[in-house]
Amino acid sequence: MTEVRLAMDTKPDDQLLQDAATRAADYLRNIRDRRIAPTAEAVLRLGDLNHPFPQRGLDATAIIGLLDDIGSPATVATAGGRYFGLVIGGALPVTVAANWLATAWDQNACFRATSPIAATLEDVALGWLTGLFGLPQDTGGAFVTGASMANVAALAAARHAILSRHGWDVEAQGLYGAPELRIVVSDEVHVTVLKALSLLGLGRDRVIRVPTDAQGRMRADSLPYLDDRTILCLQAGNVNTGAFDPAAEICAVARKAGAWVHVDGAFGLWALASPAHAGLAAGFADADSWATDGHKWLNVPYDSGIVLVRKAGHLRAAMAATAVYHAQDTTDAREPAHYTPESSRRARGVEIWAALLNLGRDGLAELIGRTCRHAQRFAQGLREAGYEILNDVALNQVLVSFGTPEETRAVIGQIQADGVCWCGGTVWQGRTAMRISVSNWSTTDADVQLSIAAMLRAADQVVRTSRPGT
Repeated sequence: MTEVRLAMDTKPDDQLLQDAATRAADYLRNIRDRRIAPTAEAVLRLGDLNHPFPQRGLDATAIIGLLDDIGSPATVATAGGRYFGLVIGGALPVTVAANWLATAWDQNACFRATSPIAATLEDVALGWLTGLFGLPQDTGGAFVTGASMANVAALAAARHAILSRHGWDVEAQGLYGAPELRIVVSDEVHVTVLKALSLLGLGRDRVIRVPTDAQGRMRADSLPYLDDRTILCLQAGNVNTGAFDPAAEICAVARKAGAWVHVDGAFGLWALASPAHAGLAAGFADADSWATDGHKWLNVPYDSGIVLVRKAGHLRAAMAATAVYHAQDTTDAREPAHYTPESSRRARGVEIWAALLNLGRDGLAELIGRTCRHAQRFAQGLREAGYEILNDVALNQVLVSFGTPEETRAVIGQIQADGVCWCGGTVWQGRTAMRISVSNWSTTDADVQLSIAAMLRAADQVVRTSRPGT
């Protein structure tokens, strides 16, 4: 028989891995010296990667070189300290290193049998998180791709709990003929919650909307009738203002009615980890389920979300899937795959465990407090320069208007083109605004001052152009 020779070397290539590590370290070391958004030339050069699929494979070292030479200049420098768009954190050094090691392990975090280390670290991290957020010790949870999928999983648990209470097995029978559920959200509901509702067959247009106040908080005095077929979605951290719904008051009403309360807390739930800000999130621990991100304020690499459900059995009933060829439960230990929408998945809990262990309670509280102080400094500097701050800056979000909608959009465009920092636009209660979101561990006082100066330069240029004689 003729021996078939593989085109690739099956042995680990230490030099290749060292080369990749060196390139990655160089990228992070120099990130503060580059523009936040890539140049047009760097983006144009990405076209060099769009070629026909080759007949013969390329050498691995050459591939890593190509990826770095063409790919690195075309990245957005979100890992640096001056990206303030969306709500994007960075990645703590320990989480990058943990990610590399976990990737080398190449673990499937499906079952305890497929990765004992991944399952163990998930158990530990979930215990730490429930304690950190003040939740019951037996709260169930899982690590998913982000708050979007955490909302899906939590609302699936809510759907199961309510319908099973009324004698309906939704996992087996679906929604055809099921008792009708009522979904209550605020006028400021995040789009990912609506997406989750649509994926679960509950409909994004069938929701009952509750008015909000000037900061985007749900008005407790405007709640509709609630009953034991109601899922009520609260928000911990409005994506524009950072405001929190009045959870204590609303949860008390919902509990009397037998309604399920779900919390979309993609970034705001982490306020519970800061003694100085926990008061903003008072009452949210009284809910039934929670969704949050690890890749925002916890600052772990992307593809990291957390779902938590007060009664673990509801999450397991909604998510579990078994087959004869799966590893069989032999103990009462938590099997990760029975609590997530995914089966095969990477061991993302490793990075969350590493971040929590590295920061500790004090470090996490300091990180949250520091980024909130940065937000206050942005608001102060822009307000002192004569520009209007549209929200109460109680957390890490700042909304600023530079005048007319056209002027504000022009300032945003100028800031993005300048490259010193990056902020995006939004519309808040009819007002065009620039949104500044501070959640990166690496943002320094110097970054804030440099960014304020760049913002004021851009605003001055726009005002001089649009208002001759000023």
